[in-house]
Formats: sequence, structure tokens, C-alpha cells
Amino acid sequence: MHRSFLQKLSHFGMAFLLLLSISGCHFGADNEYRDRTHLSQNSAITTITLSGWQSNPNESKILAAALDRFEQKYPEIRVKYEVINSQYMDVIKTRLIGEVAPDVFYLDALEAPLLMKYRVLEPLDAYITPDFNLADFNSALLQAFQYHNQLYGLPKDFSTLALFYNKKAFATAGIEPPPQTWQALQTVSQKLTRDRNQDGKIDQYGLGFAPELARQTFMIRAFGGQLINTQGCAAFANPAGLKGLQAVVDQYRRDRTAAQASDVGATWGSEMLGQEKAAMVIEGPWSIPYLKETFPEIEFATAEVPTIGEKKGTMAYTVAYVMNRQCQHKAAAWKLIAYLTGTDGMKAIATQGLTLPARKSVLAELGYENHPIYAAFVKGAHYATIWQAGEYLPTISAHFNNQFLSALFGEQSLETAMKKAQETANQEIYLSN
Repeated sequence: MHRSFLQKLSHFGMAFLLLLSISGCHFGADNEYRDRTHLSQNSAITTITLSGWQSNPNESKILAAALDRFEQKYPEIRVKYEVINSQYMDVIKTRLIGEVAPDVFYLDALEAPLLMKYRVLEPLDAYITPDFNLADFNSALLQAFQYHNQLYGLPKDFSTLALFYNKKAFATAGIEPPPQTWQALQTVSQKLTRDRNQDGKIDQYGLGFAPELARQTFMIRAFGGQLINTQGCAAFANPAGLKGLQAVVDQYRRDRTAAQASDVGATWGSEMLGQEKAAMVIEGPWSIPYLKETFPEIEFATAEVPTIGEKKGTMAYTVAYVMNRQCQHKAAAWKLIAYLTGTDGMKAIATQGLTLPARKSVLAELGYENHPIYAAFVKGAHYATIWQAGEYLPTISAHFNNQFLSALFGEQSLETAMKKAQETANQEIYLSN
């Protein structure tokens, strides 16, 4: 383990490590992994550990079925899968420090730059053969897991954002087709915002939105702004970067035609749409099964995110399977990764519809490109901004989110809030080095 990586993770602090030890999380994992290694060395069976998270119970069931098929194909390998839903990356980083990390694990593109830089992941290039058909993957997704011309992860799936809208609300307001520009979105939001009572309460907003940087980065880029500079430091507090964000603030404060989920007692955008607290929301494909199961009476449709600054934009999120560089059974670990990201494995897992398969052939075979609900997400993949921007993005995101909310609430101007967010983020980055 590289000392520089340990230093980079020192912000977790000894108190956090002690807490994990007391709770049994760290030392329990240490013993569990040691037992697995012992089993592998004293039997004909090689045990590979796999860690990830689950968005809903169906996800784990589908993955478990895929792992059963993998073990049937490779009877000499067993996979022990662990779901980590609470503070996933904190647990993974802590286990990397303690040298008890899983052999294979999920890695979000957001967190990939730090782990790739400090070489705690196994490069996969040497394992990939022509028949694996690496060209079948969306190239932008692959680039998210490349560092210094080496590939450290294979994307298992991806998501983009699209505009969801309530078809009944649109019909009642006489709106057709859905807005294709941000200016049209603002106009449509006025028509869809209803029942402004004397006490100021609004029964339905035109648009529900999330104020996090993870959702707003494409708005920063809409007029030529940038999130980070060449040194990886925050650089969004400039006129170009503020212009797109100002449109969000104006719709929230001046027009009062947009709302956050917390403003209406909801937990997230799709709940706003389902409860008819918002007629439109910008969400990912994970909302489709949620809306169908939780609010079956709501008729909804999707469209591409409206253009802003005459430029198409949306966000893309992707997760890869990566291999721990300290894995003792790398050949077996690669077989697992290759199976799960191969055509058959990816096809079996992608049927749940929460995310989209990273292979172009699977995306086409499952019909997502022409599906009336999913097509907007597929189109967005061609111009989306990947949610990744260097190793300091988690720090930058935290400061942005805090200050952007203060601008939305009118506690300070957007310019002042963003300058403060940029300065404090860069101060923290400087001190961490």
C-alpha cells in the first residue's frame, strides 16, 4: 500500500477507524477475508469476494442469479457477495488501508480518480483479449476508468437524466409537445404551476429539481463554464459558469415555478411527480420502475432535457467493476469481471430497467434505443457530462451544495455564494496536499 494513499485518506481519522473496530465492521471483515483466503489455499475451490450496494431488493436477486450462472460455468470458483449500503466508499477505503478489501468491487466514476492515481486497483489491459470486444462499450464510460493510458475498471451500467412529465397535467394545460429549450421550460412551468393561494402555498409546481452539483454540472457548462481547472481545483465561480445556474435560481426565487423535494414534503423528485406536487422533474431511469410500482395511476412520459444556451446537456453516472491490486486470485477475479460485463452477464442484469447497459450491443438488443420511455436517456448518452472531475470532486461538491442552497434561499447572491464555495473548496484542497 502506498504511503501517499494512506496520507490522502487520513481525513477519515483514527476516530473513524476506531469506531469501525469497536463496531466489528473492520476486524470482522479482516477475519472473514482471512478465512476466505485460508479456504482458497486448502481446497480445489477458489473463493472470490465481491462487494457492492443495492438500489432495491430486486437488484441483489438479479445479481445473485447471475453469480449462480457464473459458478455453474466456472465450478472451480465461488463468489462471496457482500452488500454494503451504508457509507460504501468509507468502508471500501478503510478496508483498502487495512489490506482486507474485497477482490472485486463496485466503483463509482466519482471516486475512481483517487483510487486510480494511487494505484490500489489492478490495471485490466493485460487481461482483455480481442474476443472480449472492448469497442462494444460506450467510449465515454470507459474513459471514466482510464488513467495514464491504463484501464482500471469496466463499466457495468450507466444512467443519464431526462425530463419526466405528467401527461394529464400537460393535457389539462394544453401543452404539446414537451419543452425543448430551457426558455420554453420556464414558460411551461408557469402554466403548470397551479393554485397559488393567498397564504403563498402552491399545490403543484411546474418543475421539481435537485440543487446538488451532481445534477447541476451540465448547467455550469451550458454557456462555456468549467467545473475545475487544469490543476483539478474548483473553477465554477465565473460569469460563464454562473449563467446557467442563475436560470435555476431565478425560476426558484423569482418565478416560484420550481421547487425542491423538501419544499413539498417529498424525499426526491420522482416522489414529487407521483404525488402531483410537480408536473415535471429531471430524473434518471431508476425513476421508471419506482413510478410504475409506487404511483401506478400517474401517466408519465419522458423527453430529453431541454437545451440551454442552444446546447444539449444532461448528466451521466456510471459504475464499474474493479479489481483490488492486492487480490490473491487475479485470474479468477478477472473471469468474474469479464462474465459480469460480458454480453450475457450484462444482458441478464440490465433487464431490471434501473440503469442502462454499458455495452452498445446489449443496449440495442434490449430495445432501449427505441423504447418510448427509455429512448430519451439513450440519446442523452451522446452528449452527457460524466459525473467525474478529478480526485477532489467530493470536496468541491460538498462546498458547492452548501452555498448553492444559500443562494436559492436568498441568503446571499449567487455570485457571492459561488465565490465562497470555490474559495473554501480550494483552501481545503490546498491543505490536503
